[in-house]
This record gives sequence, C-alpha cells and structure tokens, in this order.
Amino acid sequence: MKKKLMCMFMAICMSMLNKIAILIFDCGSKGDDANTDANTDGTDNAEVQTFKLGTSGPLTGDNAIYGMAVKQGVELAVNEINASDSKIKFEFLSQDDEGDGEKAVNAYNNMMDNGMQVLVGPTTTGASIAVADACYTDRTFMLTPSASSTDVTAGKDNVFQVCFTDPNQGVGAADYMAENFADAKIAVIYRNDDAYSQGIRDAFVKEAGDKGLSIVYQGTFTLDTSSDFSVQLAAAQTAGADLVFLPIYYQPASVIFAQAKAMGYAPTFFGVDGMDGILDMPGFDTTLAEGLVLMTPFCATVESSKSFVDAYVAAYGTTPNQFAADAYDGVYIVKAALEQAGCTADMSNEEICDALVSAMTSLKFTGLTGTDMTWNAEGQVSKAPTAYVVKDGQYVEG
Repeated sequence: MKKKLMCMFMAICMSMLNKIAILIFDCGSKGDDANTDANTDGTDNAEVQTFKLGTSGPLTGDNAIYGMAVKQGVELAVNEINASDSKIKFEFLSQDDEGDGEKAVNAYNNMMDNGMQVLVGPTTTGASIAVADACYTDRTFMLTPSASSTDVTAGKDNVFQVCFTDPNQGVGAADYMAENFADAKIAVIYRNDDAYSQGIRDAFVKEAGDKGLSIVYQGTFTLDTSSDFSVQLAAAQTAGADLVFLPIYYQPASVIFAQAKAMGYAPTFFGVDGMDGILDMPGFDTTLAEGLVLMTPFCATVESSKSFVDAYVAAYGTTPNQFAADAYDGVYIVKAALEQAGCTADMSNEEICDALVSAMTSLKFTGLTGTDMTWNAEGQVSKAPTAYVVKDGQYVEG
C-alpha cells in the first residue's frame, strides 16, 4: 500500500513539474516574441543601410577653394554619420570636375560607374546645369550644395538646392540696401557671361527699382576680361557711386578691391555668397576687404557654428566657408530624406530618387545654413539670407 501511495505521489509531482516547465517555457517564448516585435519596430536591431554618396567640384584651378570646401564639408558629415549609431551610413565618392560642364558630366559618369546612388553636388552653377540633365535622364537624385541658378533645377523634378537661389540673393540684397543704404548711389559690376552673376544682377536691378533705390552705373566683364577693372571703377567713381554691388566670385572681387584702393576710390562694397572665401584666398590682403558687406547664410564666428567650425579646423586646418557649410548640411539633408522615405540600399537609383523627391517637398530641416528650411516642387529652398560685415579680417553680423 505504501509503495502504491509513493508511486501515485511521484506521478503527481512529475505532472506538476511538467506543467510548471511548460508555463515557464511559454512565458519565455512570449517574452522572446515581444522582444523580437519591439526590436523590429524600433531601430536597435534595424539593419544598417549603406548608400554610395558622391560629390564633385573644382579641386584644381581658379575655383579650387570652392570645390575643396564642398568636398571637405561632405566628407566631414559622412565621417560623423558613419561614426554615429545611425542606421544610415555612406560610402563617399569624389571627383574633380574643374568647374567645367563637360568635365563635370564625365566626373558624374565615373561615379555612376562606381555605383553612386545619390549626388550631393556639383559645386558650381555651370557644372550643375550640365550634370542636372544627366541626373534627370538617369533618375539619380541630385542635391547641389552651392549652385544657385534657377536653371539648375528648371524642369527637373529630382534636382534640389541647398543654397538660396540667384533671384533670392538679388532680391535680398536690394531689400537689405533699402533698409540700410536707402540713400546710396549704387554701381553694379557683374559678369555677363556667367549665369550666376547675371541671374543675381537681374533680380537685384528689378527689386532695386521696386524699392526706389538709385543705380547710377552698371558695368560688365567676362572671364577673359576679369584681370582689369580700371574702366568700370573709374566710371562708377565718376557717376558718384558710394556703394558698389558685386554679384561675382571672390577672384575678380579681389582684383577690384586692389585696383580701387590704388586709384583712391573707397566705396562700400557689397557682395554675395560667391565672394565667401575671399578672406582665405592665398596672398590676399584682408585689409582690402575691410567694411565689405556680404550676403551669406553662414558665418564661422557665430556661436551656433562653433562645433562644426572646431571639427572642420581639426580635420583640415582651415576655417570653413559657406560652401563647406552648405555641403555639410547637404549630407544631413539627404540622410533625413532617406530616413523619412524609408529607403534601403538595395533599392534601384530610380526607386531611391522617386522616394527622395517625395520626401523633400515635405521635409523641414534646420542646419548650419538655415532654420526650418523647406523645398518647393521646383527644388528651390526657402530660407532667409543674412548679411555680415568684414571687420578686422573677420565676419561679424551686419
């Protein structure tokens, strides 16, 4: 009897142990399932997506300061993102296009041959106009950090800009003058064989007329005549211009400043974003730019730029200009758009392109070069330009 009771007791114990084990196993399984679901919905275990991102610009030649700034701005952002816990990563491709349209298309094709999926470039307007056509045909997404002509994006839904457009700059310059130099007699010296310079001048002249500003002289030059401005400066001085608007790049501006000083002509010079970088131009006497008013979305000396400037100086040994800041922002804009669109690296260029086009028109981005930046369907950015003044070789808020 005792033996029978003992057997029954052991059977009951075994049954209870089995039920407990099943309960434990079920709870563990449900816990694992819950963790799996949470990780799938979250980002902790999300698969890293590595996209091939390219840029191009003039790394040699007269405009190398712009191309190097863009390359380094892109590279710095890529390195930061790749070192972070972001699930978006980038493989960086770069080419020298010498600021030439034909060479820029060749550079683009070289990067496409190496699997480029997104382009943050080119740097200059002429190169960007040429490459934009190729990107539109290939359905490759393009975000130029620094080409500002509306011709870059016109008729191409997949081409976007980081910097404000030429008309925006021209209008902004006239509006600033209306508020701060309302009684000035203004001369305009611009390059009439350059879409960038011509575009800003056209918008400026129209807005200046609407604001009642007095333009007393307009002079032109071309690439081939950009080494001597004595005729234009003499004419501006004779016309009584006390403010000279220069919608041009920094190289011809440096010549103008030197020649104006040599002839004893000391108006207020007013430049646009293409002149950013003049203070870092090798051999340039920065005292010649004293008092220069510059429309640019970025200033390296303000507190909000400090962490970027410190990282850039540590990496490259020089102070970043607006082109570097635009390029840096450009990479983070692409990252934000890729995340918003839910792109994966195995998607085709066309699929990525179409997804980014859709994302860009609903994206709002705050970076070094603007707050709450948005883009319209024409790829043009909306943000306000800011004016700075050169004082003691540094930019200060105007």
